[in-house]
Amino acid sequence: MKSGTKIIGILLAKNEEFFVERAVQNALAFCDEFILVDNESTDRTFEILDGIQKTYPDKVQLHKSRKPGVSHDLIAGFAGTKTWIFGVDGDEIYDPIGLSRMRERVVGGEFDGSWCVFGNVLNVKTLESQSCRATGYLAPPCRSMTKLYNFAAIEAWDGPCQERLHGGTIRFRDGYHEGLRYNFHEENEWEASDFRCLHLCFLKRSSVDPEGRIRQNIMDRHSWHWEKIRDKALAFLRGKKAPNWKEQKYARGPLVEKTVAAFSL
Repeated sequence: MKSGTKIIGILLAKNEEFFVERAVQNALAFCDEFILVDNESTDRTFEILDGIQKTYPDKVQLHKSRKPGVSHDLIAGFAGTKTWIFGVDGDEIYDPIGLSRMRERVVGGEFDGSWCVFGNVLNVKTLESQSCRATGYLAPPCRSMTKLYNFAAIEAWDGPCQERLHGGTIRFRDGYHEGLRYNFHEENEWEASDFRCLHLCFLKRSSVDPEGRIRQNIMDRHSWHWEKIRDKALAFLRGKKAPNWKEQKYARGPLVEKTVAAFSL
């Protein structure tokens, strides 16, 4: 294994009480350190994160923040070091056994020539914990939303960031650029992938979530991408309901059913 290379996990959560503990627990062994940030949750999310921090005080940091952008400030200083930053959301459950193999590959230098690595994803529509079955949409053909970034490839990632690993300005070191993406999900089938995630984006994730409504993520609430603005404006002019951004990104291709026992749900 390459001496000095670290993996730092960072989670930003707001009202994620149903799945956030499993999201963190499944990713903990993959990381050397883990930073938890609660963004003004009104459910039990902070209580759950506080319990994790107290269980792993030498490995886990816990912060409360009113502004999501603070989560990026906590990792910006790792730019230019032998560090991989692993962003985890409260609705992202990774295969821990797969991550144990993936860790050896990452720390061993297999992906050092890449700026980021995109993993296999199942965007979950229904989940049956007792039977360990889930239905959803795979990436590909959906986009992958995993967040594993090689901070040794950059000089800095600064400027206004809506949250960790989103927005701002990236300055790459010589030999690196944004196009150096390792599309793990395009080279590996779901069942055989070392880097795969259950993305529970279509499920209710907190007792404070309204019934029957797909919730927006923190990034959706704090960013205004030009395509989103365009789609909302066109829908308004046509007298129609604006398209759901999450459905557009994560509900492509056939609906499939998969066994998910490996995720320990």
